[in-house]
Amino acid sequence: MPSVQAPLATAQLRNVAIIAHVDHGKTTLVDQLLYQSGQFRDADLDKLAGGQHGLILDSNDIERERGITIFSKNCSVRYRSAAGAEYRINLIDTPGHADFGGEVERVLGMASGTILMVDAFEGPMPQTRFVLQKSLQHGLRPIVVVNKVDRPDARPAEVVDEVFDLLVDLDAPDEVLDFPILYASAKEGWCTPDLAVPSSSLEPLFTVITEHVPPPQAGLAEAPFRMQVTTLDYSDYVGRIAIGRVHSGTVSKRQSIMVLDRQGCPTPREISQVLAFEGLGRVEAERIAAGDLCALVGLEPIEIGDTITDPQWPEPLPAVTIDQPTLHMTFRVNDGPQAGRDGKYLTSRQLGERLDKELRSNVALQVNPGVTPEQFRVSGRGLMHLGILIENMRREEFELCVGKPQVIYREIDGRRCEPIEQLVVDCPESCQSAVMALVGDRRANVTKISHRGAGGRFVHLEFTIPSRSLMGLRSRLLNATQGQAMMHHTLVDYQAVSGPLPQRSSGVLVANEAGMATAYAIDALEDRGEFFVRPGEQVYEGQIVGEHCRAGDLVVNVVRGKKLTNMRAAGKDDNNQLRPVREMSLEACLEYIEADELVEVTPHTIRLRKIKRTEADRRRASRRQASQ
Repeated sequence: MPSVQAPLATAQLRNVAIIAHVDHGKTTLVDQLLYQSGQFRDADLDKLAGGQHGLILDSNDIERERGITIFSKNCSVRYRSAAGAEYRINLIDTPGHADFGGEVERVLGMASGTILMVDAFEGPMPQTRFVLQKSLQHGLRPIVVVNKVDRPDARPAEVVDEVFDLLVDLDAPDEVLDFPILYASAKEGWCTPDLAVPSSSLEPLFTVITEHVPPPQAGLAEAPFRMQVTTLDYSDYVGRIAIGRVHSGTVSKRQSIMVLDRQGCPTPREISQVLAFEGLGRVEAERIAAGDLCALVGLEPIEIGDTITDPQWPEPLPAVTIDQPTLHMTFRVNDGPQAGRDGKYLTSRQLGERLDKELRSNVALQVNPGVTPEQFRVSGRGLMHLGILIENMRREEFELCVGKPQVIYREIDGRRCEPIEQLVVDCPESCQSAVMALVGDRRANVTKISHRGAGGRFVHLEFTIPSRSLMGLRSRLLNATQGQAMMHHTLVDYQAVSGPLPQRSSGVLVANEAGMATAYAIDALEDRGEFFVRPGEQVYEGQIVGEHCRAGDLVVNVVRGKKLTNMRAAGKDDNNQLRPVREMSLEACLEYIEADELVEVTPHTIRLRKIKRTEADRRRASRRQASQ
């Protein structure tokens, strides 16, 4: 492994985190900073981006497919100012979705300043508020970058005012309110402090970072060594790699240290390797001083939140505060008749080991035993947070069944309280009535209505709404607005439970026999509802094959074949013209099911099923519930 370049002076080091709402351009901006830093060849960066120009840090397959950042990542770029001073800037790319807020909360302690990116049309969104609030709690001052100013409907001046109002609403100190402003197009790779002065590069952003992000505090390198683990990496050769920012002192290879876990229990260790961040990789270094980011090898076992200290001064750093989960669901062994046909890992032991492994790096996740030994109660920050975990598990060849997501209630001042979220919906003005009617049935309260776009063609609606009301809302909202509405939400508070909510209005079609679905049977049942399965797919008793057109479940036979006789009738042998089936994503299935249903997840298939597969068992369970 090559040695790191000669270390720069502490005054020439900058640690900056990039925060924003989802899809406001964080990762695109990091891409352009890497391309324009001059330390890489464009062909090499394109190769890292999978043959395309951009998305360099979105290394996870799901991140590339969905176009979102899920895991925080950091890299380093070197910048030489016009005066000839050389700087090293450690960039920390954070997720923009509130469901991955645990990633944001644990890495902001590595930064000394932030770049707050805001869309020039959408302005501050719910998750902009969330990530900005977390950065202010760490005492970080923002550099505001108004992105996508080249959009035809951009309104940069209004967006800057909205950012100022948001900071005031978050009780930001006066020095934070005097923030620098840049107008940018991350996609085109330019920014400028004045829209009247054109620019062709991100040079103004590099300059603002060096001037407004404070360097590490002088004198800390002489203090005893302390560092907190904020991220874990893993290598098949050296095991776990602890990543964090050196809070004080210096760390070097073969140094004896003390690891303090979150309970304060000390364990002596010796560092076998010290790695510094250089570009997109890590290189071996002799020593790392206070204020810089580093990766330490040879400390296994070690966990996120542990403090690494000098053995003579074993003082732990303050624990990383992580918000509590708001949603839980049951993970259980797949006990369906088709279990084991797709997946490799099926048992409760394998499922438990995989969840334990996830807990080591996913600090916002909680796993508790379920009602039975083959069940686990998994709690997270939202449906996407848990949905990404399930998607990763199925790609690792796990098979499992997942129950209906349910919100986590809390007892506050003797009252049962539920999570309340801020919901933002942007839609054409013609769809406003449909949106208001849909969310009004779910106990939402309107907090703000404004018009945006040329001529006020778009309506910006803000609501407070119980978290449980969001289950299934996205798909219904898209149907009601013909796909023209956009919704975002984030947790804001806990309030007393407001009463029951409307349930799914339609029942489901449940198969009563196992076999292969036939076009003949589905064609005869099409007036009963909309189907989720195609002809030729294998189904089993208790599987949900479609949505009933009325309330209440209906048991159907979708494997019935046409009787073979020697009698012929005109027109009876024509090909059946079936309606297209409804395509259901994993998140859509999780939102759709009720308490007596499961989502069966395998590496190649996602099915819906009843917990009680036979009709007789479901009737007995219904009578038992009615008697209670």
